[in-house]
Amino acid sequence: MTTIIFLGTAGSSAVVSKQSRSSGGIILQLEDLQFHLDPGPGALNKAKEYGVNIQNTTAILISHNHINHCNDVNPVIDAMTHSGLDHRGIVMGSKSALQPTENNYPVVTRYHQTLVERIIPMEKDHKVGLDLVEIHALPVEHTDPYALGFKFYCPKFILSYTGDTRLTPQLLEGLKGTNILIMNVPYPGNKGQGLNLDTESAIKIVTQIKPKLVVMTHFGLEMIKADPLVEAREVQRITGVQTIAAKDGLIISTENFNNYDSNKSPVRGY
Repeated sequence: MTTIIFLGTAGSSAVVSKQSRSSGGIILQLEDLQFHLDPGPGALNKAKEYGVNIQNTTAILISHNHINHCNDVNPVIDAMTHSGLDHRGIVMGSKSALQPTENNYPVVTRYHQTLVERIIPMEKDHKVGLDLVEIHALPVEHTDPYALGFKFYCPKFILSYTGDTRLTPQLLEGLKGTNILIMNVPYPGNKGQGLNLDTESAIKIVTQIKPKLVVMTHFGLEMIKADPLVEAREVQRITGVQTIAAKDGLIISTENFNNYDSNKSPVRGY
């Protein structure tokens, strides 16, 4: 059985700084594997609150170097490895988070890099295999030029996480075949700013990709004011694809996903 747990749904820095929505990232549990995506501020506290054992983490994935996506990566590494007593785990993702670049230092400290088994800086379209899962780095466009999304090829389904990005033909190509689509949608309607998605862009993606389930998350102030639930209903109305507006602590179970029934929601705690 696979479980997805949202440790937070905050998008913009204004939402994160006020903690009007939490920002601990997303947990993906697949059989004996546990992945922690984008551990932002409060990751450890929210993991404890929602019953996630960080010490079971197999890999941490960082889409890019913005603080709301990677602020707590070092504390998570410390917890995952028992402060280095258990040399284990993998950290992978954006080069800007893991290596020095022209404009910034890596987010993961040199000390914490020594605590884990492997550090894997990923390029766009990079592929990494971990037991039953193959992870592809999706091509995205964001203010961090090294930003990535992630596509998980699991035994029974394909799950994609866009990270922060604008809509591009390359993104659409990379998302093909996705069954479960997690999208960062900070803006409602057609109010997208810069290199981020809005509801209108989300509709275009879902219409073309046709996944079985869509989860919208990473909400900014304007999206929260507009009500993410209303925006998700609009995506579902237009596309015909079940679309959920994530909330903090949301749990999605994907057991028997091949036999997915749109009239029987896989969502718990919603």
